[in-house]
Amino acid sequence: MFAAEGFRQLFTYDRWANAEILQSLRVLEEPPTRAVKLLAHLIGAQQVWMERLLGSGVPVKVWPEWTAAECHQQFEKSASAWERYLAEATPETLATSISYLNSKGERWESTVEDIVTQVAMHGIYHRGQIAAALRSAGVTPPLTDYIEASRRGYLTRK
Repeated sequence: MFAAEGFRQLFTYDRWANAEILQSLRVLEEPPTRAVKLLAHLIGAQQVWMERLLGSGVPVKVWPEWTAAECHQQFEKSASAWERYLAEATPETLATSISYLNSKGERWESTVEDIVTQVAMHGIYHRGQIAAALRSAGVTPPLTDYIEASRRGYLTRK
């Protein structure tokens, strides 16, 4: 699908878009519960997949119960881990298959490329849900489209 550089670009976008969501929640006196829950899941899932890639054996919750402030702390941790991982990714890394247990305890095997793609697409999906939760609470959500990040100069081609 993408070369390693394309994934690095995609995760630069992902980091920017998540930061936009976090900022929109940070300025609210009481962020919508659903928006915070979805953001915690988005970040938690990123951490689950990173743990699977690294095989550290550290248990990670896919639906953690974090506050908006805890989401911010975990976001920085997760985004940095993905940045470090992708900085070293090669075509060989991306083609590697990883065996893991899903949240139901089922054993699966996926390529790193498919896992990285899943993480990026999963974030896009849940940011859309967060935007809907913000709208239903009467808050205008931030624009987090890829093209918006590009227009604002957050994405650069190397």
